[in-house]
Amino acid sequence: MTTAIVLFNRDLRVHDHPALSAACEQADHVVPLFVLDPAVPSGARAGFLAECLADLRGSLRERGGDLVVRQGDVVRETMKVAAETGAETICAGADVSSLARRREERFEKERIAFRRFPGVTVVPPDALRPSGGGDHYRVFTPYWRAWTRHGRRPVLPPPDRISLPSGLAAGRLPDHERRGGPRGGETAARERAKLWLRRELDGYGDGHDDLAGDRTSRLSPYLRFGCLSPLELAGRAARGADFVRQLCWRDFHHQVTYAFPEINRENYRRRERHWRHDRHALDAWRAGMTGLPIVDAGMRQLLAEGWMHNRARLIVASYLVRCLGLDWRDGAGHFFHHLLDGDVANNSGNWQWVAGTGNDTRPNRAFNPLRQARRYDPAGEYVRRYVPELADVPDGHVHEPWRLPALPAGYPARLDESLGGA
Repeated sequence: MTTAIVLFNRDLRVHDHPALSAACEQADHVVPLFVLDPAVPSGARAGFLAECLADLRGSLRERGGDLVVRQGDVVRETMKVAAETGAETICAGADVSSLARRREERFEKERIAFRRFPGVTVVPPDALRPSGGGDHYRVFTPYWRAWTRHGRRPVLPPPDRISLPSGLAAGRLPDHERRGGPRGGETAARERAKLWLRRELDGYGDGHDDLAGDRTSRLSPYLRFGCLSPLELAGRAARGADFVRQLCWRDFHHQVTYAFPEINRENYRRRERHWRHDRHALDAWRAGMTGLPIVDAGMRQLLAEGWMHNRARLIVASYLVRCLGLDWRDGAGHFFHHLLDGDVANNSGNWQWVAGTGNDTRPNRAFNPLRQARRYDPAGEYVRRYVPELADVPDGHVHEPWRLPALPAGYPARLDESLGGA
């Protein structure tokens, strides 16, 4: 009787799970395993992750299996389970961060077969190469063209039956108090995807920048934890080119990170800018207390919901690095801690794009927060929703900088249309 371990990480689902499907086809017994590593902080995602794991355990139990949960170093705990069950193979989804890559290297040194499978992206991050040479695409548009032409593997059904070895203790799921926001797990993910694709996909191109309308999919936390297969989602959303293009951006940042795993620490463009270090300004930005309404609204949405509208992310990030001159890594770290969808590739890749240190072909690009606010929140509804202090301010003035008496005189600096940027 053969036994395989399926090590879950960023693939907390049973639909279209190549590692799980392969293990169920090739082994008599399968051990679905998740290891909680205390050395990897989960930030505001802890409660969402707990719900994802509970939902995954339910799905596995419906198929005769279970989710085995352990706590500690991922490699050591996995090898303990392998020794306990006599497993000959470990199957896992391939990932791109430096942490994931180091973990994979450690597994390869163990005396057990370690097999990587796709599933985190639509197109595997090492599948596309520029025709002119190089190990990855540095510019999005040619990557998009290659991505759209690339063949895709079939979407896999969930396994009918999972046979767990007898006598193996399942272990306790993490217990974290729910903080509000979306419900975690594959069941909730598939329900939301089904409704949003039917009701909102066709209007995504026209409405995804509408701050008050909130017409984006909000599927990103589910993609981050692999509760949805990005490949399956791309196929179901094929008629919505603008939405599929966003999935391609996600893949783009993953293939950049695969080639440059230090993306969360080092500039992709090696030239270092001179950054200011102003703890007071950074704290005000983090708290949504800068005095610039559109920035404060975005930052408060982040703190309240663990999510921020995509357009607001561009505005608040550009404000931090272009207006305040603060290091993009400070902003990326704050986002990573609070965002339910925070992952290394997309979070760091997008921050570097805004900061001009990443893959933007116009590294001096800036976003004027006042112009952005008036364009994408013309009536001030988004600002009033998250900055209740401005509830009674007339439409024509709601985006004007407002004075915060708790801050030193002269801060924040007055911004006007003379500030460059779109």
